[in-house]
Parts: sequence; structure tokens; C-alpha cells
Amino acid sequence: MSTARTGRSRRPWALVAGVAVAASALLAGCAGSGGSSASSGSDTIDYALPANFTPNWILPIGTAAHLNTNNGSIASSLWEPLIAYDGSTGKIAWNKAGSIATAADFASDGKSVTITLGDRHWSDGKAITSRDVEFWFNVIKANKADWASYNEGKAPDNWTSLKTIDDRHFTITFDKAYNEQWMLANELSLITPLPQHAWDKTSANGSVGDADRTTAGAKQVWKFLNAAAKDISGYDSNKLWTTISGPYAIDSFSTSGKVVLTANKKYDGGEKPSITTVDLLPFTTSDAETNALRSGSVDYGYISPSDIDQKASFTSKGYSVEPWTGWAITYMPYNFHNPTMGPVYQQLYARQAVQMSINQPQLSKVVFNGTATPGYGPVPQAQKSDFVSSTQTDNPYPYSSSKAKALLTSHGWTEQNGTMVCTDAGSGSSQCGAGVAKGTKFQMQVLSQSGSTVTDNMMSAIQSSLAKTGIGFSIKTAPVNTVLSQTPQCTADQDICKWQLSFFGTAGSWYFNAYPTGDSLFQTAGSANFGNYSNKQVDQLISASTTSTDSSAVQDYSATVAKDLPVIWLPSPDYQISVVKKGLTGFDQDSLANFHPAQWKWSK
Repeated sequence: MSTARTGRSRRPWALVAGVAVAASALLAGCAGSGGSSASSGSDTIDYALPANFTPNWILPIGTAAHLNTNNGSIASSLWEPLIAYDGSTGKIAWNKAGSIATAADFASDGKSVTITLGDRHWSDGKAITSRDVEFWFNVIKANKADWASYNEGKAPDNWTSLKTIDDRHFTITFDKAYNEQWMLANELSLITPLPQHAWDKTSANGSVGDADRTTAGAKQVWKFLNAAAKDISGYDSNKLWTTISGPYAIDSFSTSGKVVLTANKKYDGGEKPSITTVDLLPFTTSDAETNALRSGSVDYGYISPSDIDQKASFTSKGYSVEPWTGWAITYMPYNFHNPTMGPVYQQLYARQAVQMSINQPQLSKVVFNGTATPGYGPVPQAQKSDFVSSTQTDNPYPYSSSKAKALLTSHGWTEQNGTMVCTDAGSGSSQCGAGVAKGTKFQMQVLSQSGSTVTDNMMSAIQSSLAKTGIGFSIKTAPVNTVLSQTPQCTADQDICKWQLSFFGTAGSWYFNAYPTGDSLFQTAGSANFGNYSNKQVDQLISASTTSTDSSAVQDYSATVAKDLPVIWLPSPDYQISVVKKGLTGFDQDSLANFHPAQWKWSK
């Protein structure tokens, strides 16, 4: 779908650059493909995938090269998660109907949890048991470096043991007490029971055994499964992929990106599919997808914010047009280790001046046609939640070029030829700050993802706005894969550390798991802390948000990070703008960026 760094599996890092490719391609405009006659009123749905977004992974263990929302949604339709989270109802919560587990009972000391499995079966009739969870656990623990959800110190590192009680009960013990809500939503939800009786082998012709119970054996099992998952042309013929637990099975899966799902007749879970066949259709450009919608040849698809003014042209064809709000934030990281501008970025007053120079409400209204939500901190604001603080929602740094300029001049900067220059170097309260050399010009450069007219327009508007404060802002663009690879974590002495600002958020920079913690993003040395931000108080607050049972912990984190400005906060666009054929129901959008074909149906 279309984010740069995202959610359920903590899809962060270089991460899925494949996810972000879709975002940059939404407004592309080359020849298109895909489409078939729409099937209104039948037992089939023709679903137009986002432009230039080809599913390419089936295994329900994400790797960095294959982790994206479409792959994850398809895999979840075949193999249901142990604990599924869904934001379709307007509030993100455990969707027990789409989960293998029915209960999670935490110990009174918060150091373990006992899980109860439902009375469920694989499509071949074998019972789903604790052994299937153990199989997942063993494979992940032995191959955690290949797992896209892995962050050092988090799952599975902080799970000290998994002990089977009986076929439908097991206990996971932790290295310390954790916030139950965080553990359930962000860690236990990563588990997907796998069919041990069919997959626990090291070769296609090998026999099934208990290879996963040794580290060496688990590595061989992973090597075998990973190789099979790379063979896209074999998805609809390889018997591995026929042993499933979810509401759908693979009917066909082409290398061009067309996927046909068919209802699993042996499914015994709580989300029984109403639609027999789901056609997932690829398009190479957004123009091609838009044309398919205008012609009425698909039942569901997406348009870009620039097309929202043409809503009537779609409603006249029998569609409804609905924005899809995401559980995400959008931002532009500073590189605090940049040898020239890093010392400037390390001054809070300088970051405050930058933030006060950006008119988010105006950007949301004009650039995004009202399809974006201003964001003032580290917690998503497009949906109401108990996580966001009043400090963040009230916007601690409202737009004011005059106040931003005054803030700089009161700290040793003088405007010269339209640009602020440090004329009073030093670490005094009225000077430029430690490390900022006399004569330093307040000139910034961003490497921004290319391919999106909306992003280009936003960058130009920011450039004009910053100029009013006397801050220079030059813009370079590149494909999102290049942006991700050229703006990494770094130290000042590395050549790669010359980048100053990075933007990879055309459709949102970061999609969260259900509990919006900042351990990856803003904790010192976090796996997605690309700008090398470090604040000991924030580290403590993040730790508290994952361990404390006090609900105010994450709000304290929200307030502090909103004020400390580790990044430039920007409006968060709607994840997609959906166009749905009238009569098609169950399409309440999941703000976690997943789609759920088992919930879809045609109204009678």
C-alpha cells in the first residue's frame, strides 16, 4: 500500500522500501494494466491494488525486502494471527473473531502470560495446537536477524521461555514485567501459528520431524521455507501453501501481481467469508487505476488527493468515495550528526523556529485538499485515542513566522540578504549555541521522495514558508529506495552522514502497531531513529510506556517529545482515498493499513 516505514510487524527500517515505492508511484502516470468487468451483486469482488504495488510474498514471516501491507493482509487471510488487531470499527482493538487465541491471562506480577487457543483446525483437518505456536517461536528465535519485526531487546529477546501446558494452553515468560496493553498489542500480536505437522522439514522431499527444536535445525527449516516463499510462480502449486488456518486460500498468484483468493471451505474460525472469490488486480500507474474506476470495471480502488475534487465523477458511476485514515505520523528527520548543520539542529530554539515556520493547517487544506490531519507529536492524531496528550493536540508551536524570526535573532542570528547567519557564536543564553560556528548560515537541504505531485507541492510550500523566517530550504528528490538508503543512521566522520533532512512520508512516514510506542523511532539507537536523536528523559519515558501499568506513561511521552521536536512534524495524509462500489459492505477501513476480505460482502 503506501507508507515508507510502518506498522504491524514494526515494518520500519530499510524496510520495506517496497512499501514506500507504492507511495511514490501513486501519482506516476505510465501505461497501466489490470482490471476486469466489475462483479456487483455476485460472489466475486474485483479489488484494485494501489498503483505500482505488486504482492510478492506469501510466508507469514515478514522479511525486510518483502514486508508491506498487501503481503501482510494476504498472509493473514491464509494464516490467521494468534492475536489480530483491527482498527475498522474506529477504535483499534483485539479482533477475536479473526484470531486463533481466545484469551490471554497475564500473571499478577506482569512477568508472564498464559494463552488459550480456540478449538481450531488446519485445512487438512489437523488441530491447531500449542506445538504450532512453539514451531513459530523456535523458527523466529533461531532466525531473528532475518525477521523484519525484530528490534534488539524486544521479542523474542525479552521472551525467556515458552512452555506448553496442553494442546490449547501455553505460557510465555518475560525477562521483566511489561505494560500488558503494549505486550499484547505490539509483541504477542506478531505471533502466527504455523502448521508444524506440514512445515517442520528441511527440504521439499524431506520428512516432517522436530527439526525446529534445535537451533541448527530451525535454521535449516527457515532456509527451506524462505526459499519456497521466493518462488512466486509456485505459490498456487506448492503443497506447503495449502495447509492454512484462515478464511481464504490461494487460487492463483502470478508474478505480475494478480492474485485470486478463494474461500477456504474448511475454515472454522469466526470470520467466515461471504465472498467466494476475491480478485486482487495490479495497476502500473494511478492514472490506469483511476480510469478503471471511472469506467466502472472494478469494485474497489484508490484515487489520489489531487482527484478528490472530482468526487462527483465517481459517485455518478455508482461508487462512494471515502478517505482511509491511518494510524500513523508524518515527519522529516533531522540528522543531528551532520557535520555542518548538526550543531544547529541540536539547539532546541532552532528546531522551535523551524516548526513555527510551517503552517500545517494551511498545508492540510491547500496541498492535501483537506485529506490530511496536522500532527504535532509522536502519537497519531487522525483518530481519537487515550494515548495522545493535550500538550500534543494543542500544538505547542503554532505557526508564526514573526515569532520564529524573533526566536533566532534573540539567539545570536542576524538576517543577511534574506538568510539568517550566526553572528554571535557561543553557548550563552543569547548566543547561537554550543558547536555553532560564527558565520554559519541557516540553510537546510532535504532529500525527498520523488514521484508524488502532492509531496512536491508540500515541499515547495515549506520552502516558501521557511524563507519568511530567513531559513533556506533546498530540495533534492530521488526514488524512495534511494532516500532510504542515503539517509541512514551515521556518525559525523562518515561520508554518508552529509545528509541533513530526509522525507519518506508521501502516505505517512510511520504506521504504528496498535500501541504507539516510540522505542524504534525516538529511543537512543532505536532501529528507526535515523537522525540519531538522543534524549535521556525521552528514553526513560519510552521505557516507562512499555513497562508501566499507568496509562499516563504514554501521554507523558507524547507531551515531552511533542515539545522537544526530534523531527519536523508534518500533516499526516489519509492512508488512501477509497472508491467503493455501492452495495459492497464490510469495507470499514482498518487504520492499521490492513485489508480484510473476510469482512466484505454484497448487500442484498
